[in-house]
Amino acid sequence: MKIILTQEVSGLGTPGDIVEVKNGYGRNYLLPQGFAIAWTKGAEKQVTLIKRARGAREIRDLDHANEVKAQLEGLKVSLKVRAGDGGRLFGSVTPAEIVDAVKTAGGPVLDRRRLEVPGHIKSTGTYPVSVKLHPEVSAKFDLNVVQG
Repeated sequence: MKIILTQEVSGLGTPGDIVEVKNGYGRNYLLPQGFAIAWTKGAEKQVTLIKRARGAREIRDLDHANEVKAQLEGLKVSLKVRAGDGGRLFGSVTPAEIVDAVKTAGGPVLDRRRLEVPGHIKSTGTYPVSVKLHPEVSAKFDLNVVQG
């Protein structure tokens, strides 16, 4: 089955890519979740629009990715959350909250889908977070989750 990705799917591709997948994977997962659209000749035109939009918000090149990496690795990112006794959180920390904390700390605006967080953050403490900025560049920073 030929599909056009509308969002990044790890191990498969980025938005605008035309990929061939098994029928069940495309029909039962990618299409209903909105990660892809069915490939047609008319959808080819949508591919160019998706790629143009991605180019506007994506990191431009390797040098720009390295600049953002240097900026991120110098940041002290702190996130205040509601927590109970013993530092246990009410819920868990989401990637969107991490992106907001980076922006509040004076960092660049990141795409939450590119964050790689180790497991679920469900207690206070310091956690390593990595961001895939470019196919060749990943940045790592520490997220300090504090009770607030």
